[in-house]
This record gives sequence, structure tokens and C-alpha cells, in this order.
Amino acid sequence: MSSALDRLKNLTNKISSYELARKENLKILENLFNEICINEKVETFNDLFNFKAINLSGASLLEDSLGEIKEGKYLQVLAISYDREAVVKSKNISLAYFGRVENVESELKDKVVEFIIRYRFEKSFMTLEHYHGMLATFRKVSE
Repeated sequence: MSSALDRLKNLTNKISSYELARKENLKILENLFNEICINEKVETFNDLFNFKAINLSGASLLEDSLGEIKEGKYLQVLAISYDREAVVKSKNISLAYFGRVENVESELKDKVVEFIIRYRFEKSFMTLEHYHGMLATFRKVSE
């Protein structure tokens, strides 16, 4: 019995630590949203999550080379929007352009990379919640 109780405690601790990390992430993400001037292209912070995805050109987002610059490229934050009704369903929108990546201050480049990772972290929670809600329809059908 105690091993089941221990597993439950561990699971509860993990869930609460994820929620704390998520709340902290959202605070920092909103600060970065303003600091790197994404707020100039996206009306409100919450509108940021209407995009299907946000990508980065000019610097690596891979775990083993995170933040490494790509010589000759431009540092730019790109959002992907999706419209079911449009002829062209998805399109890229520039949210921020910083110029040649080798000319961008390292601190600014790092903030841009952090913004993308923090956005993706929150977006993954939203995706999880979305699919969890979709699965609920199957429980109703099978009951």
C-alpha cells in the first residue's frame, strides 16, 4: 500500500512542480514579449497563442547547439498562422526582425531564443489540455 501511496505522492509533486514552472514561465514569457518588442506586432500577450507555432531564423533551437548563430542569416521571429477558410491555409508572419545575426548583441539574441523556448513550453501545455479535452468525448461514448 505504501508504494502506491509513494507513487501518488511523487505524481502529485511532479504535477504541482509543472504548474509552478508553468506559472513562472508565463511571467517571464510576458516580460520577454515586451522586451524584444513582439508587443509591437501582436496586440495582446494572449493573442500570441493564436498562432500555430513560432519559429526562429538565424540561431539554433536544437538542444545541443541552442542559441548558436547561423552566419550570414538574419535573426527573425516568425509566427505561423492558420486559416481554414483561406485558399492558402497557413502563412508566415514576421513578429520581429533584428538584422544580421552576427551584428545582434549576444544578450538580445539569447532573449529571443529564450522567448521561443518559453513560448513552446507554454504551447505544449495548451496542446496537452486540448487533447485531454478531446479524449473526454471518448469516455462519454464508451460509458
